Amino acid sequence: MKKMISRRNFLAAAGVVAAAGVLTACGGSSNSTAASASTAASGAAASGDTIKVGVLGPLTGDVSVYGQAVVNGATLYLKQVNEKGGINGKQLEIIAMDEQGDATQAVTCFTKMCDQGITALVGDVTTTPTLAVAAESADYNMPMVTASATAEAVTYDAETDTVNENVFRATFTDPFQGIKMADYAYQRLGYTKAAVIFQKGADYNEGLAENFVNEFESLGGTIVDQETYSEGDVDYKTQLTTILGKAPEVVFCPNYYQEVGQILAQAESIGLAVPFLGGDGWDGLEGYATDAQLKDAYFCANYAKGSNPDFEDAYKAEYGEEYPNGFAPLGYDAAMTVVYGIQAAEDAGLAAGDDDYKQAVIDAIAGGTINGITGTFTFDEHHNPVKQTAILCFDGATPVLKEMF
Repeated sequence: MKKMISRRNFLAAAGVVAAAGVLTACGGSSNSTAASASTAASGAAASGDTIKVGVLGPLTGDVSVYGQAVVNGATLYLKQVNEKGGINGKQLEIIAMDEQGDATQAVTCFTKMCDQGITALVGDVTTTPTLAVAAESADYNMPMVTASATAEAVTYDAETDTVNENVFRATFTDPFQGIKMADYAYQRLGYTKAAVIFQKGADYNEGLAENFVNEFESLGGTIVDQETYSEGDVDYKTQLTTILGKAPEVVFCPNYYQEVGQILAQAESIGLAVPFLGGDGWDGLEGYATDAQLKDAYFCANYAKGSNPDFEDAYKAEYGEEYPNGFAPLGYDAAMTVVYGIQAAEDAGLAAGDDDYKQAVIDAIAGGTINGITGTFTFDEHHNPVKQTAILCFDGATPVLKEMF
């Protein structure tokens, strides 16, 4: 039996307000905006005809391509719920904030959202800010569903064997991705010698790399080299030259797409022509690598383009463009998960935002089945989704579904 973090006292006032989206950043001049929104919230709380939902992500900064996709996907679903009459006649108010890709800002945003009376949170997006928000959210027992943070510790502390009771995720974990790609490399593609290159000191990159190495070796494969680089590095030729000298059949590169594009270009420039493999951080690689650099490359993802035309058409109609990457479908499913829990709390006749309400949301999600667009899934004992993985390859430089694995 896994230990659960005990429910603590709710520290901030919660309430429901008129349904209107509020979008702010969490630093500088945004304070006055947040204060104004909070005041409006307290004045409208007595109406009882709306439910506040927080949506948190990096809308500016280096990882905004992920944050914008998640926030857009989540917002699309929440708007669709409202268009269909809301939850038992109540409309959802979306409070979206920009944490700028920074863990401290993320916590600041989260506490402001709590002050404004959110009943649940869709967020955060990348691993480090999500870990910070998850730790803070325990004090509020705030139902929290991250679309895309993959570090195991977001929902489960392996050292203490403790599950973060209020936190769930719609995506798979770093260990899952690393293991899955090692299995695919060895069992499906037949590679027996692999090298790895990843950013050191980053939870996402290290998590995938470590689990790939362990699984690949356990299957009988050989890791001929492991190379690392530091945040901010742009020259990888030294590491890639070392890898070239070890003659691998394949290179596992669990990094984000901007760096992957640079790594692939530099690998080509030194004559390292073996295939590369990656995780979901590759989503968005289009335009950052050539057809030749992506030949025989594969990565795992939660969603394959074309698998849900209704979602893709609705996204384009709402935002005037095609969905940018697989983080948008995950944002949609994370919002769907939050609404699933809220529906249960509303059906129980509980007061939005109080302790019993939040616990009802959490309990419903933990025992629920979500019919999402990234697949139908339940949650395991660590609050991770149980679902299949899309393996994508490239048609030229465009990722396409190879198979579900």
